[in-house]
Order: sequence, then C-alpha cells, then structure tokens
Amino acid sequence: MARAIVVSAGLVVAYYLLPMDTRFDGGAVTGLVLGLIAVTALFLWQVRAIVRSPHPELRAVESLAAVIPLFLLLFATSYFLLERAAPGSFTEPLTRTDALYLALTVTSTVGFGDITAHTETARVMAMIQMVGGILLVGVAARVVVKAVEAGRRRQGPEKRD
Repeated sequence: MARAIVVSAGLVVAYYLLPMDTRFDGGAVTGLVLGLIAVTALFLWQVRAIVRSPHPELRAVESLAAVIPLFLLLFATSYFLLERAAPGSFTEPLTRTDALYLALTVTSTVGFGDITAHTETARVMAMIQMVGGILLVGVAARVVVKAVEAGRRRQGPEKRD
C-alpha cells in the first residue's frame, strides 16, 4: 500500500515540477495519444501482475493507484498546454492546479460547471477523457476484479486465508 501512495505522490510531484513550456501542437497531441497508449499498456501489464501476485487484492489497489493518477495527469497536462497555446479554450485561464481539478471533475463526472471547455478542441479533449474515464471505471474495474479472482484461483484454496 505504501508503494501505491509513493507512486501516486511521485506522479503528482512530477506534474508540478516538470517544465511545461511546449506548445500544444501536433507534438502535444501525439504525446497525448502515446500517453493514452502507455496508460493502456501499463494497465494490461498490471493485470498480468495481479494474476501472478501472491496478494492479488493488494496488487490490484497498487495497480489502480498508478493507472488512475497517470490518466488524470495526462489530461491535466494536455488541458494546461492547450490553454497556454490557445488562451480562451476554457472559461477561465488554467493553472496546473486548475487543469488537474478540471481533469478530476471530468473523470468523476461531477462537472461543477465552474471551468468548462469553451473551444471545439477543448471539448473534443474533454469528450475523449469522458470516454476514457468511463472505460477506466467500468471496464478496468471489471478486468481488475477478474484478475484478482484469477490470482486467487491460481493460489489454490489453501493460500486464500
């Protein structure tokens, strides 16, 4: 569990400390796509690790603690860069914290409405995040549960307690 906290905290610290002075252009869009592919690959690798783990439940928590923050920070970074490249893409200028807040409200489907996508590009990004969030919560949760069950079956009845 401590590893999950350290990984999540490390990702957030990196988000705030890494320079973000690139423009949101083809390279940034490619980065977003590659980032989503990396999140998917990480998730699939984590599912395999859950099945093979001697403690699949704990491994599942650690896996989600790495994948979910990475997904959120990927979109927060994209929102931040988009707002810097095209001011007015959102209803207000975004700081890193504002961008992370927006990414979290979009994924959680809370949608307070205080920050909204104003341009078509920003709306497309938010829609992609919405679909990704639904898949992450719905499909990924189901896959993780199945992986835990497979890991427990693999251990046999004598090791479950």
